[in-house]
Amino acid sequence: MKKRKVELVVISDVHLGTYGCHAKELVNYLASIKPKILILNGDIIDIWQFRKSYFPKDHLKVIKSIINCASKGTKVHYLTGNHDEMLRKFSDTHVGNFSLQDKLLLDLDGKKAWIFNGDVFDASVQHSKWIAKLGGLGYDYLILINRFVNWCLKRMGKEPYSFSKKIKGSVKKAVKFIGDFEETTTDLAIEKKYDYVICGHIHEPKIIEIQNKFGKTLYLNSGDWVENLTALEYNNKRWKLFKYDEKLMSSMEKDEAEYFEMENTISQEIIEKFILTKK
Repeated sequence: MKKRKVELVVISDVHLGTYGCHAKELVNYLASIKPKILILNGDIIDIWQFRKSYFPKDHLKVIKSIINCASKGTKVHYLTGNHDEMLRKFSDTHVGNFSLQDKLLLDLDGKKAWIFNGDVFDASVQHSKWIAKLGGLGYDYLILINRFVNWCLKRMGKEPYSFSKKIKGSVKKAVKFIGDFEETTTDLAIEKKYDYVICGHIHEPKIIEIQNKFGKTLYLNSGDWVENLTALEYNNKRWKLFKYDEKLMSSMEKDEAEYFEMENTISQEIIEKFILTKK
């Protein structure tokens, strides 16, 4: 597949090592792009729920794809989240094109971007970690059941259904938490005069300009690779929210295959004509 050149890509909340992770789709996405900078904004490997008995080949391929990006010149920044917080003891480690950090400040065409996972604003993580871990385990099994249900719905020709989105949308506390999270991060970003604040953590992909009486900032959330399968892309001074679409990716691969087939056919015709003229 011909790779798209992208200046900056942000992905987060992949949760490698869990049943809900869409590793195969992420490998396909990474194979389709050539970013100058790749930011892994937390919870890439789910160390909370890591088990030796479950780490499929597709999950390992994600790690190989990231290493491959770094080896080919992409600057990779791994920013820690709560599910991979054990890596924080190695923060500010830099090896070649790979860096491990807790947060990152970037200058993007003269504008300041403040990038971090966002778990520091989650009270349940900071003060009741065992509850957060238990909730994470329950979420993983909910996603697993949801995937089976959606497989059945697909076979029946019906649209997929998200259990967790329904719960988030109907439980007032969940809605309030997401609102509070966005307000807290943007208030701080405006106070620090950052043009962009880029988070993950809450699995809610979004690009929205938020304003208060002190100023405004662009809030961006890269979503996740458990339910939404999204990434943030920055190119030509503009942000875009990428949403993985299996049909679109398949179509791109098909178009490319047809192009090479046509190119090979033309090349073969040229060779045959050249041979005939020499006879």
